[in-house]
Amino acid sequence: MALQATPYKVDCNLTDMDRGVYEHLRFTLARHPSETEERLGTRLIAYALWYSELLKFGRGLSDVDEAAVWEKSLDDRILHWIEVGQPDADRLQWCSRRTERLSLLMYGSTRVWQDRVLPNVKTLKNLSVAALDVEALAKLTQNLPRSIQWDIMLSDGTLFVTDEQGQHEIPLHWLLGARY
Repeated sequence: MALQATPYKVDCNLTDMDRGVYEHLRFTLARHPSETEERLGTRLIAYALWYSELLKFGRGLSDVDEAAVWEKSLDDRILHWIEVGQPDADRLQWCSRRTERLSLLMYGSTRVWQDRVLPNVKTLKNLSVAALDVEALAKLTQNLPRSIQWDIMLSDGTLFVTDEQGQHEIPLHWLLGARY
């Protein structure tokens, strides 16, 4: 018998002062059985970082032909493909060919990935890459409750998340391209 995904209820107040986005978001987010809390939190941060009305969560780990998060047009063209983690160069090139815009939000130790993969993808014109601070993300996502209540604020390129534990500043390090 296959393990089932775990549903998480998300209630999020998003304030993106850099783009003038102010939204109250409520949705259910599925956590794949092999997905870590850090990856789930990174998908949620990516959703907030690049939020638009057409943005949706893909099946991610259970379907390699889908993004972790993506924006599709009404005629089903992929406008923005968002990956999380540390994909290899082949994966990023494959994704780049299928979308107008490709973004990667990395987490974990990135030094080896940067040295091995970044030189092979820096010529992709539609790619932007950001890395989350390892310690800040770990603190935010440790023991995530099944009912996530976050207030997310983006201001001057800095991410602040407030939850029942308090306020967390999550530094974003842009390695390639820009957020927009």
